[in-house]
Amino acid sequence: MLEVKGLTAGYAGSEVLHGIDLTVKDGEGVIVLGPNGHGKTTLLRAITGLLPPRSGSVLLDEREITRWRPDVIAAAGVVHIPQGDLLFPDMTVLENLVMGAYQRATWSERNQRLGRVYELFPWLKERGRQLARTLSGGERRMLALGRGLMSKAKILLIDEPSLGLAPLTTEQIYASIRRVKESGMAILLADENANHVAGLADRVYLLETGVLVREGPAEKMLQDKALLESYLG
Repeated sequence: MLEVKGLTAGYAGSEVLHGIDLTVKDGEGVIVLGPNGHGKTTLLRAITGLLPPRSGSVLLDEREITRWRPDVIAAAGVVHIPQGDLLFPDMTVLENLVMGAYQRATWSERNQRLGRVYELFPWLKERGRQLARTLSGGERRMLALGRGLMSKAKILLIDEPSLGLAPLTTEQIYASIRRVKESGMAILLADENANHVAGLADRVYLLETGVLVREGPAEKMLQDKALLESYLG
């Protein structure tokens, strides 16, 4: 389980997050909804050590990881998939996937993880020799998801996976994420659009100006159109 307690973080003289409390249980899908510029990306960066928190704590399976380096946090199982894809454009699909398993993975472990990724995304196996830069935007996002799964992940932190994509591609991306969750992976996902997350979310948090203002079961929160309209527009 991932636990965030009293987390504050920011940039230079500006504090962006103000006392965030959040949990993600094993196998759970948790969505943080909020408008652009209200701290969603900052939250994921602070959890994964890319932005050192100013105060508060982050725990994984009751072990504090707040001050760990980003690579150590990733090795412990908290894997960040940022906005965009951040792939290696001149490497093949297979090479990009293998880069996700670079941390102390034996050949047997690597091949086992590849098999798992190919079960979720069969087309990645078919395109193994294709250069990443020749893929479409949606395909690159799916490859980024696959690369995240190549690590020994316990939880995926996914930042606005559909940003800049066409509606049909967005549907495909979220269908892929639902398959990942159905495989047993815990997911913490940040987005600004509540329409995408049906069937993925178990619980929803609403983030406004760096404060988690509401939290509840997804079924209840996502059906409250007046509430979502008031926070998301």
